[in-house]
Amino acid sequence: MDQAARGKRALTEGSYQQAIENYTAALKESPTSPDYLIQRSTAHQRAKNYASALADANNAVLNAQKRAKREFIIEAQFRRGCALYSLERYGDAEFVFGVVKRMDEKHKMVPTWMQKTKMAIDKLDGSDEKKKCNVKETPEKEEASEVKESAGNAASSTNCASAAPAVQTKPTPTAPQQTPADKIRHEWYQNTESVYFTLLAKGVPKAKAQIDIQERSLSISFPLATGSSFDLTLEPLYGAVNPEKCIIRVLATKIEVILSKATVGQKWNAIESSEPVTASTADSTFAGATNTGEDAVKQAVLSNPNQPATGPAYPTSSKSGPKNWDKVVSDVRKADSNGKGDEDDDMEGGDEANAFFKKLFKGASPETQRAMMKSYTESNGTALSTNWDEVSKGKVETLPPDGMEAKPWS
Repeated sequence: MDQAARGKRALTEGSYQQAIENYTAALKESPTSPDYLIQRSTAHQRAKNYASALADANNAVLNAQKRAKREFIIEAQFRRGCALYSLERYGDAEFVFGVVKRMDEKHKMVPTWMQKTKMAIDKLDGSDEKKKCNVKETPEKEEASEVKESAGNAASSTNCASAAPAVQTKPTPTAPQQTPADKIRHEWYQNTESVYFTLLAKGVPKAKAQIDIQERSLSISFPLATGSSFDLTLEPLYGAVNPEKCIIRVLATKIEVILSKATVGQKWNAIESSEPVTASTADSTFAGATNTGEDAVKQAVLSNPNQPATGPAYPTSSKSGPKNWDKVVSDVRKADSNGKGDEDDDMEGGDEANAFFKKLFKGASPETQRAMMKSYTESNGTALSTNWDEVSKGKVETLPPDGMEAKPWS
């Protein structure tokens, strides 16, 4: 695996310092690569090395313009705007985000950052230097040089607020003790319908916390007692979510965000995706369209509403061994046509699972029968649903009882 690939994986896993080292090594081989500079800028941004993030973004813009690579120019400008915002150069950030918006009106993250920037500017006095814009669309060459982080994440000599002394904001005596920025961690888990994200940060001021959820992004920002701010942006999320159904809770010891999956049953392998979001993939993901076996199952079931789907025999807890549910359905319909009831099954030695299934299946609508067949077979006998609207959305996951573990059938 080359250095760029290692850096990409480290960035996805949240090992930002490792990602910086990997991309630095990759840039020794390709020093003008806009992609490597963009990725290292992202790693610096998330590691809170904001001045270095800006230098890499400026350098990425210049090299992308030389290569006439529009997609790299747009992404490099976006990283540039994020770094300027974090350096509290809000006037500059607003201008750069405007450039990105002009070049790509459908950019997923620009609306969120433009709103954050506008809110920050609205809080400033009219004469505040942070509101002024001193940058151009094409960065000056000196702006692209590597700079070191100074106290309080102060900007380089091009920072429009550099002439003003830093103002140290002391926490009020009544403010709760906050978790230091370098100690803040996050964790997540999921079920078939939601992703539960928790930011382990104490003392977050509820009234000042800004949490924005988009279809493929989650952004959290709040002021710290030190006078700076904490910013976390996860984009793109591994899968699409329904923002209007998501739940946000700002508690004394943490921030909880419940993300409602747009595709129920989709398994997230990580909280962030390592692949960039394009308009086509975003639309298909949000619509629940995937090129997997789930579509094949759905299409097979929906293709002929007058016939149940044909499938193999599935494992079961019945003493009689695996069952062929197609045969069970056939037996039920045959019994109905002969005027025989379920009582005959018990008299003929049929097992309890067969009898139970037949009683539920008999008299149900074709739609309900399809839901029962699909849910029971796909879940390996751990779920039985009569709601076709829910079952048709995707594969029904195996959900073993508490204390038990699902294992492949052999």
